[in-house]
Amino acid sequence: MSDRFFLYDDTTQAKTRFVSFMGEEQRHDLALIYSDRHYGKVIVLDMLSNRFAIIGQDDLKEEGYLEFAFGISEEKAADLLDFLNEIIY
Repeated sequence: MSDRFFLYDDTTQAKTRFVSFMGEEQRHDLALIYSDRHYGKVIVLDMLSNRFAIIGQDDLKEEGYLEFAFGISEEKAADLLDFLNEIIY
């Protein structure tokens, strides 16, 4: 068996915020993970669909990004976009 080659193996402190809210189209149950990794972006986990994305303000400005990342319709993404615009700087 060959030696394992790690690109990195770090342990960091992270803050996790759990949020649940009802939008116009659907309920959103999210876990938001803040850490020093990912250039200040937030790991957003959708606990209902088991999908996640690493999101920053630049990603929120990209048309269709949330729809693609979370596999949701434009209408459902609108609620999520409104919320994420409030908390991601």
